[in-house]
Amino acid sequence: MALQGKHALVTGGGTGIGLAIARGLAAEGAQVTITGRRQEVLDEAATEGLHPLAMDVRSEEDVAVKVGAAMSARGPIQICVANAGVAEGAALHKTSMEFWRNMMATNLDGAFLTIRECFKSMRQTDWGRVISVSSVAGIRGLKGASCYSATKHGLIGLTRALSEDYLGTPFTFNALCPGYVDTPIVERNITSIAQRAGLSAVEALDVMVNANRHKRLIEPEEVAAAALWLCGPGSGSVNGQCIEISGGQM
Repeated sequence: MALQGKHALVTGGGTGIGLAIARGLAAEGAQVTITGRRQEVLDEAATEGLHPLAMDVRSEEDVAVKVGAAMSARGPIQICVANAGVAEGAALHKTSMEFWRNMMATNLDGAFLTIRECFKSMRQTDWGRVISVSSVAGIRGLKGASCYSATKHGLIGLTRALSEDYLGTPFTFNALCPGYVDTPIVERNITSIAQRAGLSAVEALDVMVNANRHKRLIEPEEVAAAALWLCGPGSGSVNGQCIEISGGQM
């Protein structure tokens, strides 16, 4: 129970990677606010130590109000996990401004707003961890997903810059960069890839599996384990890092 007494906030905490991280933090004693746009999904995911709160990371007003409510209910947020994101691909000539802005608003603006609002209370404490969930697409360009890759590169840049801003403080900023993870996003991407490339569902799944160096999908709990390590004892010198969880070197 290394995180007993700590308050964590995880965006996109109702499913997939976010839920796995939230459950891991709660198992270590943290009280975890899980956010997402669909209250019913959050309510279904909520178990002991997990507190559902509907929040749209694309809205500055909603993030400010809801993070404030979480702090009022459970105290300063000392662990902020900016995980909410959209993962879709589109060829450049088919990328509309609406598609671009929605993904930027969710993946990059949403992370910035979440971190900013959480840090307002975190900086009043003596310890804090900010973890952004980027992607291997944030390290190298992902074919067929230029917009998504741009948001994830931007998230890494934000994380690294914040780590420089607060060097020497008790706060660290790190990014997790997983490959393809076995989440509902993969299920949606099977259809998308199959349609774009003229593949069967099995062939589309193989595209994602083979993109991971160890040739299998990553379990959400594997990503959660890295997040827990960053919140655990002895992690204070790990700062401004991009931790790849992809089955091998990219």
